[in-house]
Amino acid sequence: MDVINLGVDDGLPPVDWSAVVERLASGASPDPESFNARTTWLTTVNADGSPHVTPVGALWMEGTFWVQTGAGTRKARNLARDPRCSVAVSILDADVVVEGTAIRVTDPAAVARAAAGWAEGGWPAELHESGTGITAPYNAPAQGPPPWHVYRIEPRSAIVARVSEPGGLTRFRF
Repeated sequence: MDVINLGVDDGLPPVDWSAVVERLASGASPDPESFNARTTWLTTVNADGSPHVTPVGALWMEGTFWVQTGAGTRKARNLARDPRCSVAVSILDADVVVEGTAIRVTDPAAVARAAAGWAEGGWPAELHESGTGITAPYNAPAQGPPPWHVYRIEPRSAIVARVSEPGGLTRFRF
């Protein structure tokens, strides 16, 4: 197995795969009070057409998801080439997938609103001096230096699987 430590530039050790396998086998779920209790997943399209799925610190604001990333990341390169994407998250009583188009946000007022939204959620983001991206004292490993690009997902459809009684599966087209 090849191991590529994407957090090496941030001084982080590689993750121990055997510990992950052990937790997967046990059916462990995140602690409801932990920082990853509600992980949101962004799927973009690689150049060869295959999916690229990565966890993101998404923000739900103004009726849609907003995400941010460094200019040199695979997701940023994928979105620049093909903005189609999907965002998936589990919430109380349901699993939600929103499919749409990622639109890079460069309007300083909109970027500032997004930064304020992330800051309200506990990540101290703020408008970068460029006005077209955000900055913060830290970000996820491998994002590169700020300013980080901000994207708003223009939804085309959503699928919601209700996991509590009475259950249900519904597609919404916007």
